[in-house]
Amino acid sequence: MSYGDDATVRKVLTDSGDTWAVVGLSNNTARAAYGVARVLQRAGKRIVPVHPKAETVLGEPGYASLAEIPFPVDVVDVFVNSELAGPVADQAVAKGAKAVWFQLGVVDEDAFARTRAAGLDMVMDRCPAIELPKL
Repeated sequence: MSYGDDATVRKVLTDSGDTWAVVGLSNNTARAAYGVARVLQRAGKRIVPVHPKAETVLGEPGYASLAEIPFPVDVVDVFVNSELAGPVADQAVAKGAKAVWFQLGVVDEDAFARTRAAGLDMVMDRCPAIELPKL
């Protein structure tokens, strides 16, 4: 099943804004979050690392949580286990984000429904690094 039709994918990647909070991003270059964040940066997005370590990653200062980011974010890209993803989606709604993106393998149908009901665009179980070149 696809959670996020092509029109929504295109909208989030092109029209939702260029500040992307990447939840689960650390300096571990072996993790998918690092590679995807680099692709987003190359595509002109400002990435904001969100990780308990609050590390500076790819030149951008990190924050321990979405709530601690002192400026608006447009898209919240979620690289945490499905069990942890729902609360992150709720935090994205509270933060005022325009869209939430759950990475490949991250699925929470209840969170998808809640996020959509709150008026945000949402894509789930897809990868922006795969979708960007298709645009």
